[in-house]
Amino acid sequence: MRENLIAEKSKQFAVRIVKLRRYLADNYKEWVISDQICRSGTSIGANVREALRAQSDADFIAKLHIALKEADETAYWLEILHETEYITVPLYQSLNADCDEIIKILTAILKTKKNNLTK
Repeated sequence: MRENLIAEKSKQFAVRIVKLRRYLADNYKEWVISDQICRSGTSIGANVREALRAQSDADFIAKLHIALKEADETAYWLEILHETEYITVPLYQSLNADCDEIIKILTAILKTKKNNLTK
C-alpha cells in the first residue's frame, strides 16, 4: 500500500534531517535554521504516522496535508542552506531529491484518496 511506502520514506528522510542538524550544529554552530529544518523535516513522518491511524477519511486527508506542508517548508530550508553554502551541492541535491519524491508521493496519495471519496 502506498501509505507504507510514504511512511518508510518519510522516516528515512527524518533520520537524514536529524543527522544534517547535528552536522550543522557541530561544524558551523548553526542553531536557528538547523532547528527549523529539523522540526519540519521530522514532522513529515510524524504526520504520516498519525494519518495511518486516522479516525476518518477527513482526518487522514488533514494529516497528510500537514505532512505535505511540512515537506514544502523543509524544501525551503534546504534551499536556504544551499544558497548560504552551509551544505554542499551534492548534499543539497540528494536531500532535495528525497524531499521532492516525498512531496510527489504525498500529492498522489491525497489526489487518489480525494478521488475515491467523490466516487
